[in-house]
Amino acid sequence: MRKRLTFRILMTTLTGLALTLVAIGYTLLLSWQLEGGGAAINEAGSLRMRSYRIAIELEHAQAPAVVEQDLADFGRSLSDLQNGDAKRPLFLPLEVGIRKQMELVAQEWQQHIHGNARAVLDAADARARQAALRAYVREAPGFVEQINVLVSLVEKEQAEKTTWLRLCQTALVFLSLAASVAVLYLLYLWIVGPVNRMQAGIARMSKDDLEVRLPVESEDEFGVLAQAFNTMADHVQSVHRTLEDRVSEKTAKLQAQNHEISTLYDVAGFLAGPHAIEELCRGFLLKIMQRMEADGGTVRILDRRGDHLHITVHEGISENMIEEEHCIKTDDCLCGTATHQGIIVVRDFRQLSQQKQYRCRNEGFFSLAVFQILARDEVIGSFSLHFAKERDIVIEERRLLETLGKNLGAAIENQRLIAKEKEFAVSQERNLLAQGLHDSIAQGLNFLNLQVQMLEDSLKRNAVDEIREIAPQLRAGVQESYEDVRELLLNFRTRLQDNNLESEMCNVVNRFQRQSGVQGDIRFAGSGAALAPEQQLQVLFILQEALSNVRKHAQASKVDIVVDNERDFSLTVTDDGKGFSFAEVLEKGDAHVGLRIMQERAEHLGARFDIKSQSGGGTTISLRLLRQERLVA
Repeated sequence: MRKRLTFRILMTTLTGLALTLVAIGYTLLLSWQLEGGGAAINEAGSLRMRSYRIAIELEHAQAPAVVEQDLADFGRSLSDLQNGDAKRPLFLPLEVGIRKQMELVAQEWQQHIHGNARAVLDAADARARQAALRAYVREAPGFVEQINVLVSLVEKEQAEKTTWLRLCQTALVFLSLAASVAVLYLLYLWIVGPVNRMQAGIARMSKDDLEVRLPVESEDEFGVLAQAFNTMADHVQSVHRTLEDRVSEKTAKLQAQNHEISTLYDVAGFLAGPHAIEELCRGFLLKIMQRMEADGGTVRILDRRGDHLHITVHEGISENMIEEEHCIKTDDCLCGTATHQGIIVVRDFRQLSQQKQYRCRNEGFFSLAVFQILARDEVIGSFSLHFAKERDIVIEERRLLETLGKNLGAAIENQRLIAKEKEFAVSQERNLLAQGLHDSIAQGLNFLNLQVQMLEDSLKRNAVDEIREIAPQLRAGVQESYEDVRELLLNFRTRLQDNNLESEMCNVVNRFQRQSGVQGDIRFAGSGAALAPEQQLQVLFILQEALSNVRKHAQASKVDIVVDNERDFSLTVTDDGKGFSFAEVLEKGDAHVGLRIMQERAEHLGARFDIKSQSGGGTTISLRLLRQERLVA
């Protein structure tokens, strides 16, 4: 511990601090003593004047109370001089001669000055008073002389202490200079010198002088640092000798890693494209066969029950083997075993049991590697690589192929989800189409069926008047059904052009005006972002259905459409038609006509759908899509 630089610096600092504090403390003590002695000189000097003042007061027969107060103050001053007062500060030096002289002054005060003053105050007649006053005046000069001696002794002591104070201050100056020189010398000896030597060594090493070594002259931190520098220099010199081998090794490893990363990016980029599952598997197999220099390969997918493997794609495998293994149980071959056991690598088929027949070995392959295809941590198949020569799969290649197997599984799963989503979308549209046909065409045909039955009955009865009444209704019903079919076909053929919802909505309104003769007014407000295409199409269908209901049932003369596209999206369709009562509609059983289709489309959007209507007061249909339900366009 004593050899450490920090310990030496700490001890040097503490020693210098202790000496400095002692010197400063001693000078502070001297200053305090000088201040107290100066106050004592002032106090003793005032006693001389007060002695004469008491004599004058006694001579002029001042009030006894005044003299009594002066005598008390005089006594307190003597007491302060004898005992000292640290608060002021005021005290006499501790020198023996001064203390004896102070006791002599106090004794003289008690025996002569104070006694004579009391005698003057206590005299019974003028004669006794004059005698006591003469005694006080006679003793006063001697008492004052004793005080002068005391003051002289204190002044002498103060002069000596002042000299000592100046000597201490001078010593502090020289001590500071000596300490500064000593600190500079120690800093150079302990820190600057070793740092300069280390800096010189580093400079030489930076100039490729690998032979440089630092002298280890101490066992402190710089000695340890110098030893570490020498060890580092030895290591650098040793590494430099084998640098070319290391560079070649690192370069080869880096090239392998770059090749691995490029393969991963290439395959991942391909799998991210819009390919069918078979196309994904074939492209994946060709890329990894090229990367691993394989002679053959297969991609097999598990069935839904998970006990059979089906060959999806293959390369370099004979048709005979494909015919035998196009669908096998998972326990029949190594490719199936890998689905529940993990990676299987066969370096040499000759090392396996000769009693069991392997089709790969019969095909002439020497080595085999099988990896799992994973989707959401579930095995959905396997892919195999076949080699005509002996081939081992190193750790880096295994890690790459495992990762690629997960990527292929994710791509296959994505394609399956996309197919299900398309199927669900088609199913939804078919459901809406079926509802539209049922709620419009089916009701019209039902009405025509009733009219035809009535017409047949009238023909049987030869009721010409009834026939004439039924024929126009049949014509009107056929015309209405024809218009409904045209409108439905037109609506279901609607497609957004260039993702422009405003222009398509304007076209719908214009077509509505031409077909119905009802005036339509559409206004657009807001500057929010465009809706996603699928949401735009649903909004357009809702507008078409709303206008269709106006044409069929409202008997309106004007329709106002307001589209407000801010952070929230809203569509409002208001007509001035006859309106309806919800209770009456429910009684007639027609509540589902048109309205249910719009409600289901709004639910599909995640939007709020409201209808306000009253008999004779028109109808307002509102759609509100909140910001959190909007999709990114």
